Order: sequence, then C-alpha cells, then structure tokens
Amino acid sequence: MSHNSVPGVTILAPVNDTQAQILSPGALEFLAKLQRAFNPTRKSLLQRRALRQQELDRGVLPDFLPETAHIREDDTWRGAYPAPGLVDRRVEITGPVDRKMVINALNCGSSTYMADFEDSNAPTWENNIDGQVNLRDAIRGTISFTNPTNNKKYSLRKDGKLATLIVRPRGWHLEEKHILIDGTPTSASIFDFAMYFYHNAKKLIENGVGPYFYLPKMESHLEARLWNDIFNVAQDLLGVPRGTIRATVLIETILAAFEMDEIIYELREHSSGLNCGRWDYIFSVIKKFRYNPNFVLPDRADVTMTTPFMDAYVRLLIKTCHRRGVHAMGGMAAQIPIKNDQKANSAAIEKVRADKLREVKAGHDGTWVAHPDLVKVAMEIFNENLKTPNQIFVRRDDVSVTALDLLNTNVRGSITENGIRSNISVGLTYMESWLRGLGCVPINNLMEDAATAEISRSQLWQWARHKSRTAEGKTVTAEDLLKLLDEELVKLEKQLGPQKFGESKYGLAKRYLATQITGKEYSEFLTTLLYDEITTAYNKAKL
Repeated sequence: MSHNSVPGVTILAPVNDTQAQILSPGALEFLAKLQRAFNPTRKSLLQRRALRQQELDRGVLPDFLPETAHIREDDTWRGAYPAPGLVDRRVEITGPVDRKMVINALNCGSSTYMADFEDSNAPTWENNIDGQVNLRDAIRGTISFTNPTNNKKYSLRKDGKLATLIVRPRGWHLEEKHILIDGTPTSASIFDFAMYFYHNAKKLIENGVGPYFYLPKMESHLEARLWNDIFNVAQDLLGVPRGTIRATVLIETILAAFEMDEIIYELREHSSGLNCGRWDYIFSVIKKFRYNPNFVLPDRADVTMTTPFMDAYVRLLIKTCHRRGVHAMGGMAAQIPIKNDQKANSAAIEKVRADKLREVKAGHDGTWVAHPDLVKVAMEIFNENLKTPNQIFVRRDDVSVTALDLLNTNVRGSITENGIRSNISVGLTYMESWLRGLGCVPINNLMEDAATAEISRSQLWQWARHKSRTAEGKTVTAEDLLKLLDEELVKLEKQLGPQKFGESKYGLAKRYLATQITGKEYSEFLTTLLYDEITTAYNKAKL
C-alpha cells in the first residue's frame, strides 16, 4: 500500500517512476474532485438500474418514455457540429491500449482509433496505468516500441496521416479498486477519463483536435447527463472551453435504444453521435429479459444484423442521429485474417465486405474493424459508396420504428449442440485469457472481447433456465451443460499438454463459468464477477 501527498487518496499498488508521472499530485487532486462530486450520482444510477431490472423481471416491457416525449418530438434542436478529426469517420479501428497496438492502430490508415480501456482490456493495474502512459506518449509523438522476441521496432509514421484518437473509458458499473478516495474505490469511468483528460486535453487541442471519447454500456439518458456534467466540470477546472470534449455513445443496451434522442440531447454540445454496439446489444437483450421465455434466442451465429430486433435498432439509430446532425456509426467486424487457409480467408473477407456494404447503404457514416488488415477492405467499400465525408444529410424520414419492432426477437434459427459447445469454448477461452490480463483474444478466427464472452455465458444460462430444446431434439439442462464444460476442459488439456495446461488459468475460468450456466446464479457482468481475481491476485503477488 502506498500513500501519497494528496489528502484522502490511497494507492493500493506499487507505482514505478513512469507510472508516477500519470499519478501526479495534480492529476490525483483532479480525480478526487470529480470522484467526490459525481460518485454519489453514479451509485444512485446503478441502484436505478437494479430497480428497473426488477420491473423487467416482473414482465414489464420497456417503451419510449412519456416524460421525454417533448424532446423526441421537437425537431429544432441538434447535436454539436462535427469536431476537427471527426468529420470523416468512415473506418474506425478499435483495440486495447498496449504500446504496440497503440502505434499500429494510429498508423494503419483508419480514420480514427478507439483506444479501449473497456471490453478489449483486462483492467489489471499495469494495463490501465501503462495504457495511460502509452496514450500520453502517442499524443506527444514520442511513442516507440521494440518487440523483445524479434527486436522489431515500431514507431509512428512520419507523414502525419495518423488516425484521430478516441478513448473508451470503462462503464459506470466498474470500479478501480487500486485507488481509494476517502476510503472508497474510485469509479473506473471517472478514473480513466480523469487521467486521460488531465494529462492530454491541452496538448490535443494544440495538435488541432480535442479530447474525444466513446461512452459504453449506458442504460438511460440520466447516465448520459452524468457524463455531460462531468465534462462541464472537468473543462471548467482545467480552463478548457465547454464543448471541446466530444463523445460518441455506444447504444449497446436494449434500454438505451428507447432513449437515443434523449441521450444525444443530454450530451448535445458534446455529442458526436451514436454507435451500434452490436455484440453487447445482443447480450443486453438476453440479460435484461432472461426470465422471459419469449426472448430465448437461437445460436449466436443465427442472430445476425438482419434479424427483426437488430434491423429495427439500426434503422432507428441512423434516423435519430441524422435528424440531430450527428454521426451514426456501424458495428464491429470481428473477423481476423486467416494466414494459412486462402479459401477460408477469402470467405471471411467476403463476409466483412457484405456487412460493410449493408452498413453504408443503410446510411451509416462509418464502421468498426478489429484488425489493421481489414481497414483497407472496409475503406474500399465506404469509398465506393460514400462520396462525401459522411452522410448525415441522409435523413431516413421513411423509417418508423415502434417499441414492438425493437422487441421483436422472432429470429430464424435453432439451438444446436455445436452452438452450445462453441459458447462453452468461447466463454472458457476468453475468461482464461482475461484472468491472465489479456482482454482481446483471437478465437476461431474472430477477435473476441468481453461482449462475445457475455453472449456465450448468457445464452447457456438462458437455455438451461428455460429448458430449451435443441435442433437435435434434446432438452438443455444444467447437468448436461456442466458435463459438456468438463468435456471441453479435457479437450483443452489434451491440446495444451499437462505442463502448459497446469500453468494456465483454465481451472479458475471453469470454476467461474460453471456458476453462470445453470439457469440460477447470474452475475450482471463477467468483468465484475472476475475483477477481484486480477486485483487480489495482483496485490498478493506484488505487495
């Protein structure tokens, strides 16, 4: 445990000289001010989520809010005009904040890079603090990296064609337990935002862009209001003009889909649009309606963007954004190049092309990819079909989406043994990597992050809970799922060999996953379920 000179702030982890530059007295004072002012509101909003969940569990379905109808119906208000570096966002790459990734992502030719402290980052102390160091160095142009295994050197390209940097802090539900303020763990959202903003806002403005953010996992416009209040106070404290910050909100919960207008409205002078966070959105639909048999979904592979509830969500998001003059961003292509199989690689690339073509034709202003090699593929499709920097002028007045459309989970598809095994395998493999501090993992030629692991374990829970029948005619039971979990673990042990398996975290991952797939116990998030393992394990090892 280390105490520092800032009253009320305690750091429960070792800090090296470089990390100390991030955790400077000024930065910690700034963090403490924001935490003390806004953490009570965050806590009450999380309590509100719990009460809303109780309503959903009783069978009350969400609808557009009557009390905010005046905001939806008022055609005169707009979000902020697109900020420098955010006018043309046709291809955005996302990934964690390790040093090599930061360099490659800024260099790869994409329009923007979303540096992620959230779903593709396992929030170990080192990952979070070193990520802040990496972004600070990138913004100042001093970042470089040498791969210790092959001595390959990485640095920023010199032609100035770097992607615009956007940072995704962690969601409201997460805490940073390594930093206590007045004896209480810090909000992870406030911590990630405060460290980045304090050290980089003025340098970014000097560079000709601003501090830009992606905001995850929100469930209501009141949660967007909290972000907006934090932005205003942070800008005032550092003498940065209000409206300099811009934030794109990921609509990745079913409840937020009913409040898109209101979310843009709350952030309006800071808004840079909304994004279709498709994988988390599917997870949210399963999670929020997990006790309702009408919302049982088939295999993940069958839940595509053309299924009724996903299609309605996309159309409403594009219409809402463009009506308010802000960007409507498309979803993630999780495919990664398959180096040793040309045929499989071509099929994967074709899937990406079709997905991106659907997005640009629907009216999206840009899209996401997870791998630098896919930037060129997505860019070609958008360049062919989008001849202006964005298509905010495509109003989509033809679109009319009702509450029933957003809740129409009548999806063609089935639950198969193959789908069950795939969910177990993805959940197990991802959780094992996360427990080792890796939050972004290639599995079966897809780049998986926390969202896809969440879908996997939630589907298993849902199928066991409702005793769903498989295409093969079997009833899914908790006992069968636990048996298959054992089988998958044996398979992994054979693949890895006893030594590698013994050094892995698969045993621990299995123990946690087993609690989540019986249709009984259900944790709100895997990341909160597992977080103490990477904090306490860290603290035991290092303190």
